[in-house]
Amino acid sequence: MSHAIDVAFGVTVMIVALLASGHALVYKREPRSAALWVVLIWVLPALGPVLYVLLGINRVQRRAARLRRGVERYRAIAGHSAGEPGTHLAPLAHLVGRVTQRPLLEGNAIEALVDGTQAFPAMLQAIETARSSVVMASYIFDGEGIGARFVDALAAAARRGVGVRVLIDDVDARFSWSSAVKPLRRAGVPVAVFNPPLVPARLHAINLRNHRKILVVDGDVGFTGGMNVDCRYWPPDRAGEAPFRDLHFRLRGPVVSQLAEVFADDWQFATGEALRGEQWFPRSRAEGGALARPIEDGPDQRPHRLRWAILGGLNAAQRSVRIMTPYFLPDSGLVSALGAAALRGVEVDILLPEKSDLPHVQWAVNAQLWQVLERGCRVRKSGGAFDHSKLMVVDGAWTLLGSANWDARSLRLNFELNCEVYSIEFGAYMEGLVQARFGAAREVTLAEMDARSMPVKIRDGIARLFSPFL
Repeated sequence: MSHAIDVAFGVTVMIVALLASGHALVYKREPRSAALWVVLIWVLPALGPVLYVLLGINRVQRRAARLRRGVERYRAIAGHSAGEPGTHLAPLAHLVGRVTQRPLLEGNAIEALVDGTQAFPAMLQAIETARSSVVMASYIFDGEGIGARFVDALAAAARRGVGVRVLIDDVDARFSWSSAVKPLRRAGVPVAVFNPPLVPARLHAINLRNHRKILVVDGDVGFTGGMNVDCRYWPPDRAGEAPFRDLHFRLRGPVVSQLAEVFADDWQFATGEALRGEQWFPRSRAEGGALARPIEDGPDQRPHRLRWAILGGLNAAQRSVRIMTPYFLPDSGLVSALGAAALRGVEVDILLPEKSDLPHVQWAVNAQLWQVLERGCRVRKSGGAFDHSKLMVVDGAWTLLGSANWDARSLRLNFELNCEVYSIEFGAYMEGLVQARFGAAREVTLAEMDARSMPVKIRDGIARLFSPFL
């Protein structure tokens, strides 16, 4: 009897191992990842399949697709002219158009707002003068300090009869003592929480987060970038500490309607309410000479839109690539594209903060900087206040701005929003801003990375193992 049980168990283990290894061979896109899982499954035929089911199967994308199932993505009838840059960047515009399925619209004006001291007053003024509608999405939205002023402005707009909708990510609503969700509700402002988990303690609640930052007022002016409504960006709330640095942007023109479309999709997903009509989507007019369009990305999208845009920008570069990001953990494909650009003679400058707000992320960053340094990319770290800015400028003519970082969390796990802008005037201004900060920052060399002590290298290497989840 026991022999029969042993045989049955052995056959079952073999069948399960075959199924698990077959799944890895078919569905794991990286050959090395597939090979490692197959080896683990057959070296540990009883435990390996269990580990593969728990850790090897990508459920994030499937969960995201299920979440969005049945939600109609809204596209307003813009009636605006689509354009194309008449330069070497035309193939890049074609690539982004293919992956986003959005037109690149003419007639936009883009203005950089440097740090909270410029961004918050401009955003508050827009809300305070709103006549018909305000839609706002933020990953973090403090209800105290500078956030309380936003709560008051939104509540006052709602009392004036303005249509107001506010969307805040569940991580901020659930885990922050100062979240604006309750103050907004008490003030009578319609507010929704993005993707609250059925089981609050579930581990994957840290994924599928809405990291987008959107403010659209009267369908006429929009704001987006990297800045949360957070006291850490506002000097009066810092009690002597230096506020975080960041970049936000004010947009006018037809691209604002596209920002509102992204918000409308997220709002309908979160609440079931469809925002339609003239109140939310008035006909916009040309305001400037920039070509622009949003690139919304998330694990429910195929292909990975922002990653394709970044790769396209790196491949299109002929003269320069300037990058600012607080979290630099690119995958092997992006590392290769950065290296290839530098080897072609393109100036590739990467500006990172000297000290991160997340030390474990900084350790992981240091563990892989050698990969870009040895190919000729230049890396510098800015001292002083933590710099949360996210920006990419190619040849002083193509600017990628928005919420996404150069890491797997932004490019694979979160819902993000960036905008691409084709404008020599705006691109030259943003390139000058990056170069000014780059010139004042400390150079990081390959020799410095090699000189780290062995315990530090081991610590950094361990942190790097978790880079797909940081």
